[in-house]
Parts: sequence; C-alpha cells; structure tokens
Amino acid sequence: MGTWTDAFLAPAEPGLLIPSEDFRRLLLDLGRERVVRMPWVLLAGRLCANASLNWGSVSGMATRDPEAGPGTVLRTEEPFSENVDDDPPPWGDSHEEARVLARGESMDGLMAALRTAPYGTEDISVAFAGVDFANPAVKDWFWWDDRLTTVVCYALAGPQERPLKAEFYGIPRGRTHRVRTCLVHTYKIVSGSGPVPAVASVAARHFGPDPVTGATRD
Repeated sequence: MGTWTDAFLAPAEPGLLIPSEDFRRLLLDLGRERVVRMPWVLLAGRLCANASLNWGSVSGMATRDPEAGPGTVLRTEEPFSENVDDDPPPWGDSHEEARVLARGESMDGLMAALRTAPYGTEDISVAFAGVDFANPAVKDWFWWDDRLTTVVCYALAGPQERPLKAEFYGIPRGRTHRVRTCLVHTYKIVSGSGPVPAVASVAARHFGPDPVTGATRD
C-alpha cells in the first residue's frame, strides 16, 4: 500500500472565497491551466477537510465510483485499522455523509452546477480524478503517472481545524490551521516536498501570496 500524503493549501484567514464566483474562478483556473484532469464530481453535505482522500473520504469514493450519480448519498467507510484513534478530527476519525449533486467531464458543466450549489450553507467539495500528467509542470514533480493523485477543493459551511503536520498513527499534537476554503491533493513520491508547484501557483493567485500549507500522512 505504501505511505500516501495529503498536501493542503488554504488562505491565511479561515474564510470562504467571497463572492462565490471567486471559488468558481479557482476551479476554472485549475482546469484551464491543465493542473487537474477530468472527470469532476460535486458533493454537498457533512464533509471533513481532514478526511484521508484515498482511504475512506466520500470525495475520494465519488471519484472512483462512476455509478454514483446525482442524488447518491455516500458515507465515510469504516476504518481500515483497529488502531484508528477515537478522538474527533483533526486527530481522530472523519465522519462524512454527503450527496452527489452533479458530475461531468467539462469545466462549463462544473461552472453551471456550482451556480446552484449550497455555497456557504452546507459543506461542498469538488473532487477531480487527479492531477493532469499531460502538463509538464505537473509530470516533472512526480516520479511516475500515479492515477491515485486525487485533487479536492472544499468550501465548508463552518471552520474546521486542519493539522499542519500529522502522521496517521502519530501522537495527537502539533499546530493546526483553521480552514473554510481548502485545496487538497494526494501524492506518494515526488521530486520535492509540499504541494505540487503547479497547484500552489493557482492557489496563491486566489488564496493570497502566502497561503498556508501542510501535510498529513496515511
């Protein structure tokens, strides 16, 4: 299985991008600049910014299940280990339940779906199939074209605490950062550290010149 890292970027202040068009512009730039690859899936409900994208999060589940169409309700899977901490997030399990609002292959379709999403009143996430390895700036950061590099953008109804650094089996300690808007992507082995530069470049444009970054390991 190996060790996966969920790298995240967030604004310094724990707010939503206001107006909601700013959140749509963030996603549009990720697509136009070939940072992410399709398809995408839009969810709303109770989400956790700390959920491990590849191992149990509803956003990750939705990207891997093309049969989960609009109206499908997804819930957090049972922990895959008996050693999982019973503490609440950010140090313990994530418990999510969300419905699929829409899914598709085009950015135009995503923009249309977001216009009617419950932005600010429910947690929403937009999950992409992964980073786009056709983009040299992305490909050069990874050792190989790993298809499990999920990318998810969150817009949360309320603030959540996200550790700046944490190990799945580590001791619950360390600094956290409060988030409402958050961009998360997974990786296993890369040529550097931290978020993919192509992702960070887009995030800085929308989150401010010094977005907060962190990583959790599964």
